[in-house]
Amino acid sequence: MTSILLVEDRKLLRIASERILAKAGYCVTTAADGEAALQAAIDQSPDLILLDMLLPKLSGPEVLHALKKHSKTADVPVIVLSSLSQKNEDRLKEDGATAYFEKSRMDPGQDCQPLLDLIRSTLQRSAKRTGGES
Repeated sequence: MTSILLVEDRKLLRIASERILAKAGYCVTTAADGEAALQAAIDQSPDLILLDMLLPKLSGPEVLHALKKHSKTADVPVIVLSSLSQKNEDRLKEDGATAYFEKSRMDPGQDCQPLLDLIRSTLQRSAKRTGGES
């Protein structure tokens, strides 16, 4: 089963997103702050990380930099989740993010199909690049 680390400090959004991802067939681990996210990523080696940018303890950009520097997590695709303007997308991709998803497009009351589609395509690209299957 494909594993996803969901990093989100807002409890209700984290729980709703976790349910959506689990219903879609993913094994989901969550973290509510940057330090916990970094530790979970290193310990569990998820297939994909969904990373909020505004986090307590370590910010999203700090976590992203640390993930890309660590040998166990450097190749894990990271989809940035943010409420901030998409103008930051290019810089985040330069810093190692695989994709960018605006939180305003997430509807916890729905199936969040746009995010699920992005996750699926990101995992497929990652599998092709590493020679595996998702």
